[in-house]
Amino acid sequence: MQIYVVERGDSLGSIAGEFGIPLGLLAAENGLDPAGSLLPGQALLIAKARLVYAVQPGDSLYAIARKAGLSLRQLWRFNPWLEASSSIYPGQELVLAYEDSGRQPFFVNGYAYPYIPENILGQSIACLNTLSLFAYGFDEQGNLIPPAESNVVDWARQRQCGSMLVLAPLDANGEFNNQRISAVLQDAEKRQRLLDQLLAEISRKGMVGVDLDFEYVKPEDAAAYVQFAAELQADLSRMGLRLTIALAPKTSADQPGLLYEGHDYQALGAVADAVTLMTYEWGYTYGPPMAVAPIQEVRRVAEYAITEIPREKILLGMGNYGYDWTLPYLQGRPARSIGNQQALEIAGQYGAEIQFDEESQTPYFFYRAPGGEEHVVWFEDVRSVSAKMALAADLGLAGLSYWTVMRPFIQNWLYLALQYEIQP
Repeated sequence: MQIYVVERGDSLGSIAGEFGIPLGLLAAENGLDPAGSLLPGQALLIAKARLVYAVQPGDSLYAIARKAGLSLRQLWRFNPWLEASSSIYPGQELVLAYEDSGRQPFFVNGYAYPYIPENILGQSIACLNTLSLFAYGFDEQGNLIPPAESNVVDWARQRQCGSMLVLAPLDANGEFNNQRISAVLQDAEKRQRLLDQLLAEISRKGMVGVDLDFEYVKPEDAAAYVQFAAELQADLSRMGLRLTIALAPKTSADQPGLLYEGHDYQALGAVADAVTLMTYEWGYTYGPPMAVAPIQEVRRVAEYAITEIPREKILLGMGNYGYDWTLPYLQGRPARSIGNQQALEIAGQYGAEIQFDEESQTPYFFYRAPGGEEHVVWFEDVRSVSAKMALAADLGLAGLSYWTVMRPFIQNWLYLALQYEIQP
């Protein structure tokens, strides 16, 4: 397995021929149209299949997997373009084994909204241990507010992926409301009401735990947040379930700012079964153009985190998105959030050349819109995600947590499946 950077004059056909890979398979492994063109500077995952099976009339995916000595999850993991479906057709090529296969164990979580399309979730589900459903809220009396009903939890369970209930203090506008945190966490009766309703809901839905995403916690509520998390973890532990806590990307214990001051890394890490470092959003909607998750900043957060929290509890946050900024940058003018495969489509539409920033280990490109406006896009590709995965592995972290799995990124999921062992 290797990463190839496209040069001028390259085509999918020429690259497939150079590496001895079927063109259709090379396109599928990178989420590309086999008939499409490539961009200079674009990164391709070159994965050598050791065993490829052509579907025969009457075959079923289950029978193929069983004959090959694979589980359905393993087969889906090697073929994420199947989207965790059992639908196949004669002549379709399935990869049963790759030459390269990682052995380092990783635990992987992915966040999703209840309305995620099954075909998009299907690309990642075989690489996920848990799916964190965003989000349940609560009112100032401690009453749980569920999201819209969906079949995502059942669909994921059928594919051997457990679902986590994400609890977040969101208001009617979907904004984080720290007044609700104060009102509930500082009142024992309200806190117990929320705990009781949480436990009832995860039991009803058959979920495997709770993921706390309390952002902008007031400093004066920091201790109450730890107490609430400890009470919740004790209840969950008695049920054989787990507690994960999302943490702001701190680089020191006394880091100033409302996002950081209410998150006590050491205390929250001690009570949680796992924590997610929210190592993304350096480049954000209202900020200046830059990488969403520059590797040097991600490293600073992770290296601080392991001084406060056992590394075997830490999941490194992975951003599955990019931003498109209009230039010149004007404060208050928002960037457009886009998917990583969408970024390449935009670059192709305008004939852009992909650049790569070595310091942040992140791709970007410029283009001119039909109205004459200049744009810059920062996004993720197999090079940038491989750098962050390697960082997590080098530091001995437990694994990864994706915000979010709402957008396609087949290249990422196949690289992850081949580089690391996704523990059940």
